[in-house]
Amino acid sequence: MNARVRQYLFGLLFIGVGIYQAVINEYLETALYVLAGVSFVVNAITLEERFSSYKKPLVIISWLLIGATGILFLYLLQFKYL
Repeated sequence: MNARVRQYLFGLLFIGVGIYQAVINEYLETALYVLAGVSFVVNAITLEERFSSYKKPLVIISWLLIGATGILFLYLLQFKYL
């Protein structure tokens, strides 16, 4: 299994956990897991040869999603679990 496939699998796993969190009505955690999953998927797309002409915008989007995931994670830690 190469690195690209692994990133897609992690992304789908995070999105799946996000869907589960939506089912049990934990919407803040849903947003966290879905955002993390989308971050993994967009990061994997940046490695694809078909999208090499869009590499710079995809990398920017990927970093913005990773940053948003980190901020949401810290918010969740501070206001839900502490």
